[in-house]
Amino acid sequence: MPDTGFHIMTKPIGPICNLDCKYCFYLEKENLYPQTKHWAMSPEVLERYIEQYIAAQPLDEVHFAWQGGEPTLLGVDFFRAVVALQQKHAGGKQIHNALQTNATLIDKEWGEFLAEHKFLVGVSIDGPPEMHDYYRVDKGNAPTFDRVMRGLTKLKEHKVEFNTLTVVNRQNSQHPLEVYRFLKEIGSGFMQFIPVVERETTEPGSDGLVLIQPSFQRAAEVAEFSVDPLAYGKFLATIFDEWVKKDVGHYFIQQFDVALESWLGMEASLCVFRKTCGSALAMEHTGDLYSCDHFVYPEHKLGNVLQDNLNEMVASKQQKKFGMAKRDTLPRMCRECDVRFACNGECPKHRFLTTPDGEAGLNYLCAGYKHFFHHIAPYMQFMATELREGRPPANIMRFVGSSS
Repeated sequence: MPDTGFHIMTKPIGPICNLDCKYCFYLEKENLYPQTKHWAMSPEVLERYIEQYIAAQPLDEVHFAWQGGEPTLLGVDFFRAVVALQQKHAGGKQIHNALQTNATLIDKEWGEFLAEHKFLVGVSIDGPPEMHDYYRVDKGNAPTFDRVMRGLTKLKEHKVEFNTLTVVNRQNSQHPLEVYRFLKEIGSGFMQFIPVVERETTEPGSDGLVLIQPSFQRAAEVAEFSVDPLAYGKFLATIFDEWVKKDVGHYFIQQFDVALESWLGMEASLCVFRKTCGSALAMEHTGDLYSCDHFVYPEHKLGNVLQDNLNEMVASKQQKKFGMAKRDTLPRMCRECDVRFACNGECPKHRFLTTPDGEAGLNYLCAGYKHFFHHIAPYMQFMATELREGRPPANIMRFVGSSS
């Protein structure tokens, strides 16, 4: 058994989605399964996965995460079966479910189900209409904002707990406060700001994929929708400046929470900022297990839950090597960086640049993270001190107000 618990991003409908978001890295994963005609996790795979996943978790609380593609395409009955199987195999453990969705299909039935079974719902939304609809369109290239808001309204009507996931891209990165204030207006109390960085090649490999991983050796260019590195850092820093004055303790932003963990000397709760990785995996609709949601490529397949034991796949030499490579391949420039403790080279997916002295493995977003972490450092130090002294970190708002 792995030394600690692990997390799996489950793709019960694979990459199939009712939208056609221009920056989505997962849609083309359909090419990995050319023989698939029925895109849904089979009952056999579903039960085997749920049984093994619950048994493998060392704690009494087990967290499932369902994503896609768009998982609501499977219908409410599929997830009723999920809940029934979880109850069957719970073995006294407490089960939690999270569902990541574009919310366009959320209706009354979904709202009732999600509320009854206490699903935490992540809603993908990129800001006000003009920013959201710039890339997040449907198969007919039509805007989706109004449909997302209708779904969000249903979640609110049924008092379903939700948070928001905003993809920070080339367009909305220029409007940080508009995005942040909009998310507050729609009732998002917990926000994630995920940078989109993709490289694409004009010569796809044998796997048929155009959006490629860092080890790709042939010609490739950063996709036009990818966020500019420094723009991402300034986006976070600008939102932080407003948040730290009046919103601490009222609105929770993943990158800020994780940064505070780092200033407290804790292990980052978000995998991209840990020293090593390998404990956040992805499972496709077939039961195939991959090293990471961002490394769903044939060479990173660990096995299949129908033939292989989940614990053994996670604890395999292949997966351990994948996880340790994050630390072991850091270039000297990163190892000597003053904010390494908060960054740790971020996600290996983004480490395709070379350092000024020619060493491989520099993160594309390096300039942005340096800007952000240096910007927030004095505030984080203050909040970390408050916590260590048993005082609320929200005291930072009085400190900022008195010094302005």
